Amino acid sequence: MEIRNLMEYSVKAVVDELFDNETREPHLGYCTCDQCRLDVECYVLNRVKPEYIVSSRGLAYSEKEGLDKVQRRADIISLVKEGWGRVTHAPRTTSDHNAPHAVLESIQGPAYNFPTIMGRAFDGRTFAPVPEGKVTLLEAGREVVMVDSNWQNPFILAGGTAGTYIFWPLPLAAPAQAEARTWTFEIRVDVPGFDSISHFIELQLEVEAEVRSDFSLQRVHKIPDLYLFPVGTDEGGD
Repeated sequence: MEIRNLMEYSVKAVVDELFDNETREPHLGYCTCDQCRLDVECYVLNRVKPEYIVSSRGLAYSEKEGLDKVQRRADIISLVKEGWGRVTHAPRTTSDHNAPHAVLESIQGPAYNFPTIMGRAFDGRTFAPVPEGKVTLLEAGREVVMVDSNWQNPFILAGGTAGTYIFWPLPLAAPAQAEARTWTFEIRVDVPGFDSISHFIELQLEVEAEVRSDFSLQRVHKIPDLYLFPVGTDEGGD
């Protein structure tokens, strides 16, 4: 049994409806890419009161007819339009707004599902998060493909990320009877004015019956904190 926020379903339904209508018959002039769709969902969810349920009965109760349901939808529509306008006029510069989002749909059946990979990079002298730079996830020297365009590789570090980076590699299709496999990944951190560093990890994965398409913080492989030092600095002293 899992706790669910009912508002996630309600907000997604409204966002999908409005975005799909705009895609078919443009009249607002707003961006309808998948990145902006997700950004608008986040904008709305951060501004509405969550409604948690733990059972099908809770979902059934939430579907009751009445003015409360009508008003909730009206409030969500208003917030979607507000957020949509803001997102369109200040789009993410790190995303390709023409790129397809549904990469996972091309993978059917059994698969190796990678966890999200998360870590932090710090200045080794001050222990403060590095202010800028990039972190790249590599396998055999090549950039690992992410699940879709919403996940960066390289991951661009900026002041707002507080040195944190996160990756979600694209699942790989597998034969139903395939054995567990081990992957070796390199995490390379490049920050202007600092010596670049690399950290290697091994992930052993079992074959799962289907592709996991839902992001979950319960499936995270955490990397030990990485410390960088300015070029020419002796790590053992000043």
